[in-house]
Amino acid sequence: MELAVLSTAGKETGRKVKLDKDVFGIEPNEHSIYLDVKQYLANQRQGTHKAKERAEVAYSTKKIKRQKGTGTARAGSIKSPVFVGGGRAFGPEPRDYGFKLNKKVKRLARKSALSAKAKDSSVRVLEDLKMEAPKTKDFAEVLKNLELTGKKALIVTSEKEANVVLSARNISKVKVTTAESLNTYDIMNASVLVVCEGAMEKINEVLKK
Repeated sequence: MELAVLSTAGKETGRKVKLDKDVFGIEPNEHSIYLDVKQYLANQRQGTHKAKERAEVAYSTKKIKRQKGTGTARAGSIKSPVFVGGGRAFGPEPRDYGFKLNKKVKRLARKSALSAKAKDSSVRVLEDLKMEAPKTKDFAEVLKNLELTGKKALIVTSEKEANVVLSARNISKVKVTTAESLNTYDIMNASVLVVCEGAMEKINEVLKK
């Protein structure tokens, strides 16, 4: 599959890029995509949730009423989970939600996600995007020229472009990343994948190791 390289004005430059069939042309493996997205989202969780159990609440340990003769159930401590303000039974504890995923599975997931986008004709190739100064207005104009205004777009550059990142960060639904930082979640979350011409070679290099 060949794609025309677009300019920032939204016009074809006359150059074409051939998508590598080993990266953009495989049969998508949905389970690997699921696992990689699951790991990504799990790693975003702080895991700092905490509830005090009966040993941790600050109350007296005195027996709150006599054992017999009250007509109600016996009770030994105000810290019991059955009382309001008592400790919680089996409450959440701080934990790490991350889990191990093999590199080959993660690589397969990214190739599957890219192939799925290529199959849906949701991949565009843009000439290398560089900005002399951070200016949201100029970046918004580029999106308008590419007919991406209001769409979820993932812009992939060959290397980190600080001015491009700063220009895009105030525009909703748009994210800028580098070829080396590309992940399955961002690919699947975007409606359109815009790959800069110089980033295409790096994506192939990273995923064909």
